[in-house]
Amino acid sequence: MRTPQNVGVAGATGAVGLEMLAILEERGVPPVAVRALASARGEDRTVPFGGGDIPVEPLTADALAGLDVVLFATSAAVSSEFVPAAVEEGAVAIDNSRAFRMQPDVPLVVPEVNAHAAAEHSGILANPNCSTIQMVLALKPIHEAAGLRRVVATTYQSVSGTGLAATRELDEQTRAVLEGSPVITEVYPHQIAFNCLPHIDEFDDEGNAREETKMILETRKILELPDLAVAVTCVRVPVVRTHAVAVNVETEDDLSPADARTLLAEMQGVGVLDDPDAAAYPTQVGASGTDEVWVGRVRRDRSVEHGLWMWVVADNLRKGAALNAVQIAELVVDGLPL
Repeated sequence: MRTPQNVGVAGATGAVGLEMLAILEERGVPPVAVRALASARGEDRTVPFGGGDIPVEPLTADALAGLDVVLFATSAAVSSEFVPAAVEEGAVAIDNSRAFRMQPDVPLVVPEVNAHAAAEHSGILANPNCSTIQMVLALKPIHEAAGLRRVVATTYQSVSGTGLAATRELDEQTRAVLEGSPVITEVYPHQIAFNCLPHIDEFDDEGNAREETKMILETRKILELPDLAVAVTCVRVPVVRTHAVAVNVETEDDLSPADARTLLAEMQGVGVLDDPDAAAYPTQVGASGTDEVWVGRVRRDRSVEHGLWMWVVADNLRKGAALNAVQIAELVVDGLPL
């Protein structure tokens, strides 16, 4: 593979795309090596990078020429069209949508968990769902030590996971409620301000939301446990940024909370904050802007023989999306200056 010189960010004007650019800048990628791409919704757009601004180019097949790696922060429909085009142009594509995650020949990668999966690819690698990423980072050391029998999770997902329009809607609805003005609902089916919605993506015939199904299937694929019993409920909460997941784990062998904390603290990419008597546990506000997956409230579940509870929190725009994508690129692209 040739030494990469050019990195493209597709969907550069969205919440995840902007975060990808910020992380590339933090890692010292020069502006001359970065191209910002987005759908053509206006002219003369720019995005911040390298202490200034870089132009936003329309995302077309021709615009992908000459790029060595492309980070896609686009919808599944857009990714389905342009990811193959990027590969045809000789680039490695790291896709953040659901378009390719469950394809057998596409690695679904969390570098701290299954870096080996990135060794064989055909030009496309998939970034998992944001809540899946943080959950599997916490599950990996527990599985290695005691074996996973069953996982039950409930997510508390911030509105930034939906995008910038949802963030604006939460802000506007909050102001309206506090001012006693009418609340306008456009992004979500119900008011999100001061409310929780157990509804993320479409529902199937059994009443499962697509987000829940994604987490189940992705967890099995990443951990290479195709028969693992996993149950998930996904909830959108009125938090701007950062997701939390309450995770209940049933293991094959006994694992004490103290030993679990030690294993989690030793896991790359995980931080443990767990002293409830001192009100020390991860919060969505506290974890916002950080790169770690934070774990706290590790305790026994006495309702089963070998049960543990964990509270898992991570910035959904960083480790839950942009950072993980950049880390995948670092794994697979020789010489990429990230």
